[in-house]
Amino acid sequence: MTENALVRDWMTPNPITVRTGTSLADARAQMEHDDIRRLLVVEGDDELVGVVSWGDVMEAWPSPFTMLEPTEVRELMARVSVDEVMSTDVVSVDPDTSISEAANLIFEHQIGAVPVVDKRRVVGILTNSDLLRGLVRILMGANTGPASDD
Repeated sequence: MTENALVRDWMTPNPITVRTGTSLADARAQMEHDDIRRLLVVEGDDELVGVVSWGDVMEAWPSPFTMLEPTEVRELMARVSVDEVMSTDVVSVDPDTSISEAANLIFEHQIGAVPVVDKRRVVGILTNSDLLRGLVRILMGANTGPASDD
């Protein structure tokens, strides 16, 4: 059933991205607002240059046990860019990659998602949730991928 399924049919199109130079404070606010665990970092014509995860942001964020006031923490993190903490060695797929190959990459690399790029330009993201949603549809008898909103 999934042997002919393509990433384009299961991915979340037009994922939320941030541009290079975006502050960690803004990236964190975006993640919290949209309830997501990663942001794709782009430059130019939405060309993928990296991924910043919630873990990357939290690792760089000062401990709540510091002597800094919340406003001082926000000011400090406004001066730190996603460029400084993002992963640049990003595993990605193109829209015509098979779902089984993409799922295998996610499993092998122990990552929660893969960006979907077409000629370096971000066109989507395939998350664990997208995969699970698609499998549930197959198990319930629908042979199409999910129309995702996460």
